[in-house]
Amino acid sequence: MELTVVMPCLNEAETVEVCVRKALACMEEHGVQGEVLIADNGSTDGSQQLAREAGARVVHVEEKGYGNALMGGIRAARGKYVIMGDADDSYDFTSLMPFVEQLRDGADLVMGNRFKGGIAPGAMPPLHRYLGNPVLSFVGRLFFPSVIGDFHCGLRGFRRDSILRLGLQTSGMEFASEMVVRSTLAKLDVREVPTTLSPDGRSRPPHLRSWRDGWRHLRFLLLYSPKWLFFYPGLVMMILGLVAGTALTFGPVEIGELAFDVDTLVGSSALVVIGFQAVLFAVFTKVYAAEEGFLPESRRIRKLIDIVSLEKGLIAGGLLALAGVVGLVMSLVHWQVRSFGELDPRESLRLVVPSATALVMSFQTIFAALFVSILGIRRSRETSMDVAAQAAEEAAEAVTREEAAKKEAAEAVTSEESTPAS
Repeated sequence: MELTVVMPCLNEAETVEVCVRKALACMEEHGVQGEVLIADNGSTDGSQQLAREAGARVVHVEEKGYGNALMGGIRAARGKYVIMGDADDSYDFTSLMPFVEQLRDGADLVMGNRFKGGIAPGAMPPLHRYLGNPVLSFVGRLFFPSVIGDFHCGLRGFRRDSILRLGLQTSGMEFASEMVVRSTLAKLDVREVPTTLSPDGRSRPPHLRSWRDGWRHLRFLLLYSPKWLFFYPGLVMMILGLVAGTALTFGPVEIGELAFDVDTLVGSSALVVIGFQAVLFAVFTKVYAAEEGFLPESRRIRKLIDIVSLEKGLIAGGLLALAGVVGLVMSLVHWQVRSFGELDPRESLRLVVPSATALVMSFQTIFAALFVSILGIRRSRETSMDVAAQAAEEAAEAVTREEAAKKEAAEAVTSEESTPAS
């Protein structure tokens, strides 16, 4: 079978029948061997029976959620290709061939683009059309090397085996973003075709919750991009803190009518420490995600781990600790010169704050080196090649044992024949 059209369904009695008939008519018109599969997520309005009567196959998906329903349908699909779309009659299931043609041409994922194909009046709320979708799609293109202009189009086609290999995990509406992001990171062939969006045919409110589901999409994009979540913000804070702190260590800084002194020095120290911690978290996340298979392994991160060994990390942390201790000793000397009496904070803090900062960062560096070393311990994973090699070895051993048994039997027969009868 070439194509399965998967429609997630939760109480879509008003529209599911017409969607099924449109998809089946499109496949029949163009000679595509396929089926329509309804991934029902617990409908109580008779949607299942209406879909069956229209010619669809219905599978029940126990786990609630848009992503769960779709993954249940994708796993149950019999087609080489899958086209997914909502069962609310907002997408045009009579125009599936642009997706099929791109898939036949070798694409792994073909996204619909509603902004290029056309959005009918009233089909998309203004909040989604002018803020939600454009902003989230821009963030997706910024965070990941993607050219997709509409990350959240519900009508999309893909090779079933390619998507299943990704191991998609999200259960809710963010499943739409995960499919694009994981396909892009896996360097699959991702393409885009124009499609249209019409007002849905339901009388009830949609399942989508604008702010909740928008946040879930944004949260997913951030969590899958440690660079933008941790590294870039941390690097900016570190640079700002180092520049300001270095300048203030040698004395007050005046810019126009503004005067910056030791209070700002303390804030600069905090920026350096927080920024450094964020950068370390970016490294931790990348290493962990690569080891667990959530993100593809980064050659730069692997090279960094190989270069910055545990021993080098301990040495760097030790040097920072030494610098901090030296600074604290100098502050004690400064206090001794003042006969251990009252100190001017504007002078003493210029020694204490940088020293304390160096000590804090020294322990962060040492702990980070230990933690990255633990994360970098590679576990032995049994691959398909390992399984095949093991099976071949077992088969060869079985053949060897069988040949040995036959040889022993033949030798026994020969021995009996050569023994004279009594």
